[in-house]
Amino acid sequence: MASLKIIAGTVYGNAQHVAEQVEESLAEQGIDCELESDPSVSDFTDADALLVITSTTGQGDVPPNLEFVFSDLKDDFPMLTDKPFAVAALGDSSYGDSFCGAGKQFQALLQELQAKPVADMLAVDAMETLEPEKDVVEWVNTIKDNLLA
Repeated sequence: MASLKIIAGTVYGNAQHVAEQVEESLAEQGIDCELESDPSVSDFTDADALLVITSTTGQGDVPPNLEFVFSDLKDDFPMLTDKPFAVAALGDSSYGDSFCGAGKQFQALLQELQAKPVADMLAVDAMETLEPEKDVVEWVNTIKDNLLA
């Protein structure tokens, strides 16, 4: 079975907590996964599959812990041809157009790098849920077979 690299982008720790809950859930199911909070380009290129779980900061910006790798991916442009991926974005819809902006940016960049989305980006709205980890774990469990095919 494929190994999954979980990339967590966080500002205040909420997305990190969600990613840890996803990792724990998948590990309990015997799925080979590894969580990265300070990833490099090689974490993206070497993984069999990618799951990005990120919050958004500022005006739809990528969290500080992912800024460098996001920039490096854009600059180096390593082709991730047909690598399965999914993105779960945490945000607050009261921010309007910047809602889940970091997730949208990662979704677009990974597609530009020719990776293969296995699902539409999941947008988790803080205005609607107090426990985003439940929504994300449930969603990951519905897409995991496609992600790890």
